[in-house]
Amino acid sequence: MSDHFSGPRALSEPAADITDVYAFPAPDSPDHLVLVLDVFGKAGPSAVFSDAVIYRFRIRPVEIAAMGPEAAFAPSQTEFTFDCTFDVPSGTGNAVRLAQYGRCLTPDGRVISFRADDENGGVGDGVQVFAGQRSEPFFLDVRMIEKTAATGKLSFKPKGSDTLYGTNILAIVIKFDWRKMLKGGPLFAVVCETLVAGKQPVRIERVGRPEIKNVTLSWKQFDQINRDLEIRDLYNSEDAFDIKRDYFDVYRMRMNANLAFHDGLDGKIDWPFDQHGNHPLTKLLLADFLVVDASMAFAETSYFDIERSMLEGRLHATPGGRWLNQDFMDFVYTLYVNGINGPPINDGVDAPIAWSSKTFPYLAPPNPTKAAVA
Repeated sequence: MSDHFSGPRALSEPAADITDVYAFPAPDSPDHLVLVLDVFGKAGPSAVFSDAVIYRFRIRPVEIAAMGPEAAFAPSQTEFTFDCTFDVPSGTGNAVRLAQYGRCLTPDGRVISFRADDENGGVGDGVQVFAGQRSEPFFLDVRMIEKTAATGKLSFKPKGSDTLYGTNILAIVIKFDWRKMLKGGPLFAVVCETLVAGKQPVRIERVGRPEIKNVTLSWKQFDQINRDLEIRDLYNSEDAFDIKRDYFDVYRMRMNANLAFHDGLDGKIDWPFDQHGNHPLTKLLLADFLVVDASMAFAETSYFDIERSMLEGRLHATPGGRWLNQDFMDFVYTLYVNGINGPPINDGVDAPIAWSSKTFPYLAPPNPTKAAVA
């Protein structure tokens, strides 16, 4: 489920469980970049952000280091961060959602304060921040994904059942003038993290690309080397820009095995392994950050376009990153199974309960209490 419930540690603290990350040029303001961090899958009506967690956005300028079969990114050592923290909710009476206030520390050291659920958010010079409960933008049929992995056959139905239908999440949205706030670019690599607050913050979870942990790394049965190892908490503890060599081959072997499984679901091989014994997508996917071209115009379907252009030796035509309404599961299964060289694969779920909009804060308002899962 994108990154919902992606490992034992994430399950233990829902308010720190990252469900999704998005990055896209603002459709309503071409000079601005938008970053979205969603947490707390299936948030109930009283769900709030944790006062013991730092919600961090990490951004680095990145260059394309190689094209073709050896396609690779080269992130800069220069980093810009937005850190969001929250107070303990306050209020009296029978209010379902208590008032909660937060603040965002920007890369230039300014603090922007805001009230949760205020759609106007907090505003600073060239920066706007929203935090609050919103409708779950992701949609998929988890049961049929599980059946596909269990049977080795594509099991999607013409009309699927959205596992997340009617649920809510907590979202943090940051819209900012990237030329004022960042240096370098216009290509940027984006990773979001949740950390235990304190003098030495400990990383709880980190997310760049969608469905890396829950589809690309989670299935154990295809990995003949590490098939008894739950690796997602190990993976979460890594710095996305500096994965240590100690466990790198564990991630590589698991990803190779799972990508090979998906490639074979249509009975043919569209992604033959390279001379090093690796799937052609493994290197790019283990560079687990969203890459967005902030100088390009907004596009609704742009995820992985920069990477595909690199593999094919051409210039990218969209900003990459990831937009809220893209039917991601259809895209990723088509990419993994036939390399987008065959018919599109449809998981039978084509829309969320509510589409996100093209105006701030972009995500749809939360679903009514009766539709939400407590």
